[in-house]
Amino acid sequence: MAQADSYFWMDGHLARSLQEVSDDPAALEDGNFWAVSLSFEGKALFARYSDLLASEFPEAPWQQLTGGWKSSQSEAEYLSYVSGIREAVAAGSVYQVNACRELSHSIASDLSLAGLFSELVEKNPAPFASYLSVNDLQIASASPERFLSRQGSHLVTSPIKGTIRDSEDVFGEKDRAENLMIVDLMRNDLGRICNPGSVEVDQLFRHEKHPGITHLVSDVSGELQAGVTWAQIFAAVLPPGSVSGAPKSAALSIIEEREGPRGPYCGILGWVHADRAELSVAIRTFWTTGDSILRFGTGAGITWGSDPEGEWEETQLKARRLISIAGGNL
Repeated sequence: MAQADSYFWMDGHLARSLQEVSDDPAALEDGNFWAVSLSFEGKALFARYSDLLASEFPEAPWQQLTGGWKSSQSEAEYLSYVSGIREAVAAGSVYQVNACRELSHSIASDLSLAGLFSELVEKNPAPFASYLSVNDLQIASASPERFLSRQGSHLVTSPIKGTIRDSEDVFGEKDRAENLMIVDLMRNDLGRICNPGSVEVDQLFRHEKHPGITHLVSDVSGELQAGVTWAQIFAAVLPPGSVSGAPKSAALSIIEEREGPRGPYCGILGWVHADRAELSVAIRTFWTTGDSILRFGTGAGITWGSDPEGEWEETQLKARRLISIAGGNL
């Protein structure tokens, strides 16, 4: 059943005329254009559109929010979370965990995030900026991170690990060690679905500048085995290693215990069209589910070398610019 106000935008491509919504990855095998949203916990929403246009995002007005944002964890609680992860690292049960918290602000239940996304595109341009509106779900993402690009059988993932202010030039050993751990994790994930010997690290530790910050990024690629389905791809690589941790299973246990569900944040947002795809990690992302609450997630990668106060400040740094665009006090 078509929905007039449902649409998807990413990288100059606007998809309209919703035809179908599914939670079955097998639907993606039909060769049509599908917008893809997968939560961190794996809840899937796939939206098939019939009209795909080259277009700038349709501008809409945004009235800045006022008042304070609430955090799912206070500073003291987050510092305790980080300290607990360091203890787990010292015990040898995990090497790295991405520790996140959720910010929330009340809004009108019928508020469109299209205006907010218009502001994000103008004031915080991002290579994987995406907007999706389907049913009660609205996601406005200024993601800087590629999760998975596909061209035929060729796959590329570009995990981000390491963040410094744009005025800084040098990443510390903690950032480089953390990035290398996640590169190894992503090599392993791709190795489950790619031809033996085809997985390579194309670039290690490159610097990417974004508004207000610089990220440490690496690129890992591989050639997909013949006959592998989208369901098998998602099973092998989700959730993204850069926003979970290593080993992934141990990190996920800690995240589930300390955070609860993340929802669309740290999940996947993008599109699939036959054997082509562009999927981002849904960080720097606002979302709402029609419950009169606007949400935004922020986090930091924690290792033994982490300073709890410094990691709290990293979550503030990542949130500060985008919250200032939405309005309200951090």
